[in-house]
Amino acid sequence: MPEEQKIIKGPATQDFVDIEKIKDDIVILKDGGLRAVLMCGSRNLELESIDSQNAIISVYADFLNSFDWPLQIVVHSRKLDINPYLASLEEKLKVQDNELLKIQTAEYIAFVRSFVTLSDIMIKRFYTVIPFDPIESKGGEPLEKIGSLIKIGKQKTSELSEEKFQEYKNQLLQRTEHIILSLAHVGIKAAMLRTEELIELYYNLYNPEEYEPHAIQQ
Repeated sequence: MPEEQKIIKGPATQDFVDIEKIKDDIVILKDGGLRAVLMCGSRNLELESIDSQNAIISVYADFLNSFDWPLQIVVHSRKLDINPYLASLEEKLKVQDNELLKIQTAEYIAFVRSFVTLSDIMIKRFYTVIPFDPIESKGGEPLEKIGSLIKIGKQKTSELSEEKFQEYKNQLLQRTEHIILSLAHVGIKAAMLRTEELIELYYNLYNPEEYEPHAIQQ
């Protein structure tokens, strides 16, 4: 009889995910850190004059020097599902009475179908991730902070009391407001993602093979 093979179970997928949960529009990490995420607009410097470019770069440099905590800027590109857009055009084609517009619409649909077979249609979004970690709220000497950091790294987020969560959240929101106002000075609009939007964002990040669910706006 063949020897019985032992099935070795590897780590679960969630073991590789740093997120413990999302609560009150805040991402809570397994080490107790908090994160807020902003969706940001963009500016095309190439469309600006040289003087305007220099002014924008100067203001952006002031923005980066206006805080003493780390900041993460993320550019997220996703394939866009074009099929709902084409389906809506085909529905309009069926009820189109003007013969010329009907021909033009049919030609446009054929052009889009041909175009997407040659290259993927991508949608690009820009995010700013703002952190707050419990170690930052602790005083003391550097060695004491290192010791506290080790303890926090082993701490379960369930041990984070509601009182402490609200305290850290308030400090994180102050940072978030500062970033939003600073970006506005650069001419970039930013808005904080809510819980459902955060869930959708991180689902897309961990499932890059799927298409962007949003259709093209008509």
